[in-house]
Amino acid sequence: MEGVMDATMRDIITRQGGFDLCVTEFLRIVDELLPSKVFYRLCPELAHGARTPSGTPVRLQLLGNNPEAMAANAARAVELGSPGVDLNFGCPAKTVNRSRGGAILLTEPDTLYEIVSAVRAAVPAQLPVTAKMRLGFDDTDLALDNALALQAGGAAEIVIHARTRKDGYKPPAYWPLIAPIVDRLDIPIVANGEVWNASDYARCQQESGVQAVMIGRGALAVPNLANVLRGQASPMPWQQVLAEVMALGERDRTEGRERYMPSRIKQWLNYLQIGYPEAEALFMQVRRIGKAPEMASALQLAALEIP
Repeated sequence: MEGVMDATMRDIITRQGGFDLCVTEFLRIVDELLPSKVFYRLCPELAHGARTPSGTPVRLQLLGNNPEAMAANAARAVELGSPGVDLNFGCPAKTVNRSRGGAILLTEPDTLYEIVSAVRAAVPAQLPVTAKMRLGFDDTDLALDNALALQAGGAAEIVIHARTRKDGYKPPAYWPLIAPIVDRLDIPIVANGEVWNASDYARCQQESGVQAVMIGRGALAVPNLANVLRGQASPMPWQQVLAEVMALGERDRTEGRERYMPSRIKQWLNYLQIGYPEAEALFMQVRRIGKAPEMASALQLAALEIP
């Protein structure tokens, strides 16, 4: 969720309720210990007990291939207050993979083990080290080997995105391929991918054998999706969703991100189209807007037009 699920969006989404934990966008680690200000920039919640304003814990995620550097930065993350560290072995971005980060490491189970082992040794025992992976890079041949390597290295939990890097984000998600991993491992496995509604959630749990699910794009498509999956709410009405979109725009304008506000609004409307036909119509109206005041006016007009 790089470039999408930042602290502002985490605040908006978690205020809807139902989430147990948030994980940040990844912090790219190369070969050095990053200064504290970089961690605070990625995760402003560190200054507030590593929780969103509504109280949801936020765990820092690191991405890299150097065990020593990953360990040093993991230690810094927990010193600053992160309730554990998550390691990204799932990013499919070509630029990341070309620099031997993210999903490309799923071709190297031994490297996964080395990185997790180093991080586990650097993080206090009472704090979890978790990992996210995909089913593989070009194929799923090493899926179980990779998961076993992460467990052997000391991962307390693994999130599995039920597609390979080659699959990208194209549906479907192959939830049944998670089941053999659940059967073999002794640590909790969390499923991820293509959970958009309560029906998907139930089928994902049944086919994968997991208890917990991580949602990303689904929470952008239906902001209160966590409570919908728990059976505690229906999808929030469009009027309320639009109010949250407007709140995002206002925060961007008042917190020094005015130049990015129009593109952020359009980006979110793109996701919201999955859950709300009204979002598609609004996106078509604002898709050529490039200035924040004009975007704010268009949103206000759209709100007035709701019956």
